[in-house]
Amino acid sequence: MPVPVDAATLRFVHPEAFLLLWLLLPLLAVWFLAGRARRLSARRFRGAAGAVTGAARNLRPLLACLTLVGYAALVVAVARPGWESQATTLERRGRDVVFVVDVSRSMLAEDLAPNRLERAKLAILDTLEQLSGDRVALVAFAGSAVVKSPLTFDYGFFRLAVQRLSVTSVARGGSLLGDALRTVRDQVFDDRAIEHRDVLLITDGGDHDSFPAAAAEELGQRGVRLLAVGLGDDSAGQPIPRDGSSAGGEAAFVEHDGQMVLSKLDADLLRTIAGATPGGRYIHVATGNVDLGRLYQELIASASGRLLETESVELVRERFRTFIAISLLLLALALVLPERMALPRLPRSRLLRMESRNGSGRSTRAQASNGVAEGAS
Repeated sequence: MPVPVDAATLRFVHPEAFLLLWLLLPLLAVWFLAGRARRLSARRFRGAAGAVTGAARNLRPLLACLTLVGYAALVVAVARPGWESQATTLERRGRDVVFVVDVSRSMLAEDLAPNRLERAKLAILDTLEQLSGDRVALVAFAGSAVVKSPLTFDYGFFRLAVQRLSVTSVARGGSLLGDALRTVRDQVFDDRAIEHRDVLLITDGGDHDSFPAAAAEELGQRGVRLLAVGLGDDSAGQPIPRDGSSAGGEAAFVEHDGQMVLSKLDADLLRTIAGATPGGRYIHVATGNVDLGRLYQELIASASGRLLETESVELVRERFRTFIAISLLLLALALVLPERMALPRLPRSRLLRMESRNGSGRSTRAQASNGVAEGAS
């Protein structure tokens, strides 16, 4: 519930808008010069014709004032004034999402263009555009695991960390999937929250006896959900380029004992570790389209979140609509009012009758004559 802080506070969102008031000076100059020209013209042709049947009042000064004040009110509305400030607490709810990316050399296989690792990075960056209030973290792993970004709302920093991922992001080669999950448990998550946490694992499933199923079960006991995304050919396997490119023939691929090493997706392992966590899922991409955005919308964004952050801010109620209404009213009056308004005057016959009735004929006739002269002028 908002709590009033200071009802007398007056603030402007765009105070620089008051610079527009300088435009009133040329408007005043134009009106002044136009009025002077009209007066000179009237003096030149004054007394040219006829009997005057009535007098008229000049409303141009009033119209000028209405226009100027209306314009000034519009400028104040553009500046967006506000008062009656209130203190309120904003809450940010969401989930903690950790992207765990395999950067081992097998991720350089080109069964996904340009290769598995680059396709994974592009998929994460596309998903980043759809994040809404979730904290994200990034862990890279191969023969060891490294936290490249802690849990953060700074999506710009996270994006930069993803773009820098390569097979050199981790010093040791190999593929220790279990160590990566234990790094998430010990270095990314804390023990305070036991739900609303997801690990999105992107890998081809290779592992060198790091007990990933046991590590996944430990995460599941802490309320973490594991979503495993399997990339790569799961039938014949693909050769691994030595330098990230297959150009140069067979000698450019990794070999062992004179035989070319083939990297094959281990889907069974990924299904096992995903199933060890509550609500875990395995997403079999293989060599198809990597649509992490849809995965995020269906499984993460639609899931319930917890309170991640609170912030106390001071809000000011804006009143610019009041000044817009005043401006429109004044400018409308300036448009509909005429420049001159005729004033009613008694006819001469009625003045003569009043003369004879009250016996003050001379003075009444003098007043009538003066009235006619004023009307003629």
